[in-house]
This record gives sequence, structure tokens and C-alpha cells, in this order.
Amino acid sequence: MSNRRAVVITTCVLVAVVGAMAAYGAWRVLSAAPEEVSLDAAVASVEEEQASNDSIENVADTADVDDSLSTDGVWYVDTDSGSFSFEEASGSFVGFRVKEELVKIGSITAVGRTDQVEGELSIQNGQLVSVVITADLSAIVTNDSRRDNAARNAMNVRENPIASFVLDQPVDLPATDGSQIALPAKGQLTVNGISKAVVFELEAEAVARSIVVVGQTEVIFSDYDIAVPSASIVVSAEDRGVVEFQLLFVRR
Repeated sequence: MSNRRAVVITTCVLVAVVGAMAAYGAWRVLSAAPEEVSLDAAVASVEEEQASNDSIENVADTADVDDSLSTDGVWYVDTDSGSFSFEEASGSFVGFRVKEELVKIGSITAVGRTDQVEGELSIQNGQLVSVVITADLSAIVTNDSRRDNAARNAMNVRENPIASFVLDQPVDLPATDGSQIALPAKGQLTVNGISKAVVFELEAEAVARSIVVVGQTEVIFSDYDIAVPSASIVVSAEDRGVVEFQLLFVRR
């Protein structure tokens, strides 16, 4: 074998190996989406943090805490408890999930989340009377800063950074002994200044001094004048996705 031919073969092999490694690395990064919101996981995080805080404060008696979702009063989004990052969030956040098809990589789920959330819910006489939640979409983070900018631009956050959900009408709360409950919540979801009727499928549980709520609903992005971001690596991206949230509520 001539030296020239050997060099050519070696170069081709190296290019193939480097290309495979790059594709694998991209797959590892882009496909490492966090799991969907889970009430069990959220509750476990809250219980762990509260147990830790009680230990530090030497608080042994929590018998006066009512673990009942029928507890009347106004509850506010807790922005102090838990932690937040793209990979793992134990505190309050709002986000989206959308399926994409990438060149040489295949199907992945793109995820964006923000912990810049405010809001409150009101419970009276066994009913969820009102819910108002707002989220700052200009603070959306993903697994990559380039994707961050694309997602924010697609949602037109320069003109309409705040998304919101407002409950349409009171919802009866199922009787509970402190266990998890599930219920639909119909309301108005506003994104990019456009409001549409949606139904969030909620799950909730009272945990010591908090109410933990997770929820999801599917939306069509074009309904909100959101154009799914495109890039050379993206073969296709669905014009629909899931809006999800994990919220911790406390009294003030």
C-alpha cells in the first residue's frame, strides 16, 4: 500500500470517527431533556426540603398543619423553596415540551423552562375558586443558549414577555384525606398577547405547609402566532407541544 493511499484511508477513518463522535455528543446533549412534570417527584422534593428545614430549626411538632386541599384561603406561588436548573427543578416553574427531528440524530424532545413565576389560588368551601398564574417567558432556558434565543424570539418575548393562565370558573375539589387528587381546570392561556381557552389536567397534594400542583395541556403554537424555530440541524418540528408547570403554593 502506498504512503499516499494510507494517508487517504487514515484521513477518511478519522473523519468518520470524528463525525460519529460529534453526532453522538450532539445526541447526548440534545436528547437529555428533563422528565415530564411528576407530582410524586415534586412532593418528594418538598418533603425532603421541609424535613431538612424542620431539622435545622428543631421543629418537631407539625400536628397543627392541615394536610387538606379544602383548606380555605389564598395560597401564593412559592418562589423561595427548591432549586431550579434546566436539568433538575425542585421549585416552581413553567415550561414547554416539543418534539423535533434532527439530522443524523433522530427524534428528540426540546424543553424550555422558566422559574420566573408569580400567582395565587383561592380555595373556599371545598372549591378552587380562582387561579391566576403569570410567567416571564423572556427568562426561558433550554439545554443550549442558542436554543434559548431561538425559543424566546419565536415567542416574541420582546413585545409580550408575560404568559398567563386564569381559571374560568370555580372547580369542585374532591374530598381527600391528604392524598393526591386529579381534576381538570378550564381557563384562558395567554401567550404572545393572544388568549385561548385550554384545559389543564391538574394533580395536587397538600404537603405540610405547602400545596404542590403539577399540570399539563397540549397547545398548537400557530394559535398563538408562534413560529417553531428552524435550524440547519432540524429536519422538522411539530406545530404543537405541551405546556407544563410545577408550582408550590404557600400561605403568607
